[in-house]
Amino acid sequence: MTDPDSPAPATCTVRIARRGGRGEAGARALERHLRETSGVHDVDVSFRTGSVRITYDEQVTSERDLRAAVRDRNVSVDDDAESTGDEATSRSELRREGAFVALTFAGMVTGLATGWLGGPQLLAWAGYGVAYVFGGWYGLVGAIETLRHRAVDIDLLMIVAALGALSIGAPFEGAMLLFLFSLSNTLQHYAIGRSRRAIRSLVEMRPEQAQVLRDGEEVTVPIDEVAVGDVFVVRPGDRIPLDGVVADGEGSVDQASLTGESVPVPKAPGDEVFGGTMNESGSLEIEVTRQAHESAISRLITMVERAQSEKAPTQRLIDRLEQPYVLGVFALTTAAIAVPMALGGEFAATFYRAMTLMVAASPCAVVISTPAAVLSAIASGGRQGVLFKGGEHVETAARIDAVAFDKTGTLTRGDTTLTDVVVRENGVDDPPTEDEVLSVAAAVQARSEHHLARATVAAADDRSLAVPDAQRFQSAAGKGVSAEVDGETIHIGNRSYVETVLDDATIGGVEAGFERLREMEAAGKTAVLVVRERDGDHRVVGWLAFTDAVRPDAAQMIADLRSLGVEHIVMLTGDNERVAQRIADEVGIDEVQAALLPEEKVETIETLVERHENVAMVGDGVNDAPALATATLGIAMGGAGTDVALDTADVVLMGDELDKIPYVLGLGRKTRRTLTVNLAIAFGAIGVMVGAILLQGIPLPLAVIGHEGSTVLVSLNGLRLLGFRG
Repeated sequence: MTDPDSPAPATCTVRIARRGGRGEAGARALERHLRETSGVHDVDVSFRTGSVRITYDEQVTSERDLRAAVRDRNVSVDDDAESTGDEATSRSELRREGAFVALTFAGMVTGLATGWLGGPQLLAWAGYGVAYVFGGWYGLVGAIETLRHRAVDIDLLMIVAALGALSIGAPFEGAMLLFLFSLSNTLQHYAIGRSRRAIRSLVEMRPEQAQVLRDGEEVTVPIDEVAVGDVFVVRPGDRIPLDGVVADGEGSVDQASLTGESVPVPKAPGDEVFGGTMNESGSLEIEVTRQAHESAISRLITMVERAQSEKAPTQRLIDRLEQPYVLGVFALTTAAIAVPMALGGEFAATFYRAMTLMVAASPCAVVISTPAAVLSAIASGGRQGVLFKGGEHVETAARIDAVAFDKTGTLTRGDTTLTDVVVRENGVDDPPTEDEVLSVAAAVQARSEHHLARATVAAADDRSLAVPDAQRFQSAAGKGVSAEVDGETIHIGNRSYVETVLDDATIGGVEAGFERLREMEAAGKTAVLVVRERDGDHRVVGWLAFTDAVRPDAAQMIADLRSLGVEHIVMLTGDNERVAQRIADEVGIDEVQAALLPEEKVETIETLVERHENVAMVGDGVNDAPALATATLGIAMGGAGTDVALDTADVVLMGDELDKIPYVLGLGRKTRRTLTVNLAIAFGAIGVMVGAILLQGIPLPLAVIGHEGSTVLVSLNGLRLLGFRG
């Protein structure tokens, strides 16, 4: 059992040199080696994408030691690589691979044409030699690297098959195998690189400099040198370089690159803005709230990069089965040679058929089918302002059949408004005025972050009231607050607060107060009592009522979830049941759990998981963090400005749009269908070709075309997810 007091494990992503081959068995060997390192909890390695993601205990080891451990296995580590990778290097590698494919094709055609035309045999063999060298180069390097890790993979299968064809006098078949192998390998890298470039393009949206105000003058400063608290200026058409709060000016900002919002968002003093977004209109002066490496867009890029290095369950299973499968293919090939030869078969025909069987049974398409789809899904989500924190969560989203929602700030706007300030006049000596009740309430609530507290303080500001200082502030989560104001203790809370926190006190006017609370709640409002404690005497002096408007798109979002197959939708709230039920009826929710404390939300999620197994929790990422962590899939809204959302949830909606919730589940379901199709294509091609070879016998070129064609097909099918819009 994990010690609850122990620090959370750290995570680092080590960039390594990408391998030109296709197999990942060597990556599994490196994973086993790193897991034996002291302090390492989990490892994901992919030579295909050039990343090693390690979860470790910082008290036992360090990122520097882990990089050294990777080097110990003779793996090249890029110490200077940013989390987003080196785009120029990636393009250079792709061009080099393309050149090798072209040379392989030229050599193959030269050898074939020379043979057909009766040309010099030396020229024909020279052509085939070029094809074998350039077509097999990346596969040979990959195979040797894997053998050094005491493993075998697909690259070795392809090299052996090509050399086997050459040995029985079929150089063209071997050359064609290597050509199509290298071509599909390059297309595979293009597909994976395309999905990664979709996120790397965000880097280009972040300016490298900011116009900072220094002594009343604008000074151009690199963004890495801008400090929190500095003020910079952006004009219409400028990209905002850093996260901050508008200090002066009004305008509208296009946040689509970060949050996926379809229309520009109005901005005024006090509003938050994010680096990398575009100022559409109005000149703004913005005070910096985060340094460049902490900005929302930097965190988005880093988190997506980590997500792309974390494999989905299907991919993990396929990677684990790769080496046993390859060994099985070698065993099948050996048997295909040994059995006919023992029965008196002719060696050349038997060996040719065995090589054809080896090519047909090779699992190239199976291995690439999952990453091609999952990486594209992660990239597609990132471009829509949806961050999946790993391939596992893409697959989890496909299985969700029940969704629980927090109410405030999720189904409702979250901008709660104070609607009623009522003074209890009977039974109170020297009753206060409405403004006095609101003033002392604002004094107490100024110390709270609750949405009702913010509404109270805002109402006092609107009335320009003088708010006194409060001392000895105390909070009872989900119930109420208290503090000393001008020598008296002021309690503000719901019925539960009065019945639990003040259960030992005799409170004057409490029954009348409860009656007024019921009346306000019946009208769809949230209400609290204001109790004054003076010299041990408790009296209700008034009550406050609030409303929170339902988001206009909430009902449509619920309908969209049902159309996706979600069976049960629940609303969880600390608010009273009448208010919660009114909102649930308005948007079409099945079940309401009201008056919940944070720990009770967790218990409710646990019950839902027992009942439905796969449950998503949607919240704001702050007070809902425990519930988000408990659910099968935690979805946090408004993560562009929320650190807790990025730390806790499995999926983060960088903006605040409800339509992204059906998008998440829709993308998961679309990805699952794509994986099913890809695996059907891959295994179907293998089954058909192996059956045809064993029953009828098909030529090696046809097996090569079927094998590599299925590999290209699943890569392109996975790439289609980049265009998913819901």
